[in-house]
Amino acid sequence: MPYLLLTLAALFWGGNYVVGHILVQGADPILMTEARWALTALLLVVLYHRQIRESRVLLRENAPTLLILTLCGQVSFPLTLYIGLQTTSALNAAIYMSATPCMVLIINRLIFRDRVSARNWLGVIFSTAGVLILLLQGNLLHPEGLRRFQSGDLWAMGSALSWALYCSLLRNKDRRIPANAFVAVSSLVGALLLIPVVILWLARQPALSFAAYHDAFFLSGLAYLVIFPSWLAYLFWNKGIAAIGATRGEIYTHIIPLSGGILSILFLHTPPHVYHLASALLIMTGIGICSVEKKASRIK
Repeated sequence: MPYLLLTLAALFWGGNYVVGHILVQGADPILMTEARWALTALLLVVLYHRQIRESRVLLRENAPTLLILTLCGQVSFPLTLYIGLQTTSALNAAIYMSATPCMVLIINRLIFRDRVSARNWLGVIFSTAGVLILLLQGNLLHPEGLRRFQSGDLWAMGSALSWALYCSLLRNKDRRIPANAFVAVSSLVGALLLIPVVILWLARQPALSFAAYHDAFFLSGLAYLVIFPSWLAYLFWNKGIAAIGATRGEIYTHIIPLSGGILSILFLHTPPHVYHLASALLIMTGIGICSVEKKASRIK
């Protein structure tokens, strides 16, 4: 059962790339991110208000950590992803996301001074090469690759970096805080932090039209983002990790970009190219090298 929960959670997060890509073609990423977390916060606060009330002292004591994690996970991660999906494909964004385990390795080294072996660094090199191949669409030595470069790729890379920061800094979360209460409060704080951004965005718009936001198609897509990636995915993930542990559960994070890429090909009809395959293979090789190192360390 925990393996099914972890798989479903990863699939729900993978679907975020496809649904997000579709919605941002007619909706603004800033308003969409705000709507997502405002509705999620409303839902989760209603469902878990007792846990929140019982944990209010712990939540107050851990306010700085909560704020930093919210900025990375609830604000920066989805906002930069949705901005990027306006001009890059969901397949590209999913492949960038697959590089996060190696990003976490570097962040842990820089912030927490974790030991990084030569084998780990080799994995990082492979993963970085994969990102560069995707970024330049396989034209590493030809200037044509730079001309075809999309700004959305940078935003998508920023999204992957935000998620890597969130995963790395999550070790600072007080384990005494119930997971559901933590996600509910994070959603609420994220929605509040986005309000000034929304106000600034609205002030800069010469003419506003909210017709697209009343469309049944948009509302159904937003409902997916609220129910699946924002609520059930976190719920299933937390239950699965609690059952089998973070060490055994971490492999399921690789399903997120894999499912995002496959769903992009199936539902968005994104044509895969040779450089997509080469990029994915290099990144997976890098992750595999780092994973072998972790297994060897655990055996010792």
